[in-house]
Amino acid sequence: MTWKHPRGFDPMVATSALWRDKTGVQIEWDQRSLQDFETFPVEELARAYDLIVIDHPHVGQITDEKCLAPLDVAGREGERDELARHSVGQSYPSYTWAGHQWAFPIDAATQVQAYRADIVQGPATSWADVIGLAKAGQVVLPMMAPHSLMTFYTLAGNLGHACNTGQGELIGAAAGAEVIEHLRELVALIEPSNFAMDPIAASEAMAREHPLVSVMPYGYGYLSYALKGFRPGRLKFADIPDAGGLGPVGSALGGTGIAVSAFSQHREAALDYAYWVASGGIQSTIYAEAGGQPGHGLAWENEAVNAAVDGFYRDTRRTLETSWVRPRHNGYMGFQDAASKRLNAGLLGKESPALIVAEINRLYRESF
Repeated sequence: MTWKHPRGFDPMVATSALWRDKTGVQIEWDQRSLQDFETFPVEELARAYDLIVIDHPHVGQITDEKCLAPLDVAGREGERDELARHSVGQSYPSYTWAGHQWAFPIDAATQVQAYRADIVQGPATSWADVIGLAKAGQVVLPMMAPHSLMTFYTLAGNLGHACNTGQGELIGAAAGAEVIEHLRELVALIEPSNFAMDPIAASEAMAREHPLVSVMPYGYGYLSYALKGFRPGRLKFADIPDAGGLGPVGSALGGTGIAVSAFSQHREAALDYAYWVASGGIQSTIYAEAGGQPGHGLAWENEAVNAAVDGFYRDTRRTLETSWVRPRHNGYMGFQDAASKRLNAGLLGKESPALIVAEINRLYRESF
């Protein structure tokens, strides 16, 4: 089971066809909508599928539920060391929990910046740039839950107030209020329709022949939009703006990993495919060629892979390398859904920053 988008589905189908030719083992892939992918219980999927593509914040839950098989099996240490050495930012360790490796990164992503190079002179490099572009009506910002919370996280880290990932408060009251003030300033300058947009919808809005908007300063990057001819307008990608004078740091890590069901009757065969599809050789060739957004550093450094997407990987690598890993405890996923909706209600209702932060912190404490 994977997620419903060419980036999530097509490379799995392509690699599985090659795997069948190599080994005789046939793998059939199903797909769920992005919203379902983020919220559907992994345990239910593990009872129905041998291989599952997961999000790293699920690892605390799946560890408690014992529904995935650890991938750190004896005799394959060298392969895992190679994957760890070539991790794009924290992609590989984001799936490490309670002393085991629960997935291998096959897709590396974080909030980056996208823009129309044929409309604006270049990406925003500072918060002042973001606000200037927003005042000119050029900014789109995906604010549909949970993406509003992802931007809260990214701004917090970029301003030097990285959120807590353990028990206690998610963020200090003063620091949280500063982040909310930044969000409020920007939200006041964008269309309310942004609250119904995810990064795909925002990218679609920018990729029209005659778009009304041309810059997404914070949003998960989709390499598809950097491909020539994918849409009437081609998007260019860049590091996030520097809002706090620290560089493009603190972006909320995304991406996906390949995991094996603990209930699988074909565990060894599933493990073999997981190791193979996450490897540098596959990620740099057929996986990328089939429209995947690789999770292996060798693919990110590959000139041919970069050329096809106008330098997407090279131009966003600094943001990936300094990205922030979300909390991963059992209970986090429920918090993510509730907190992003509470954040949006507070922003739309023009509530005080102090109240919004207090409510988010309350939800975070209750998630443990």
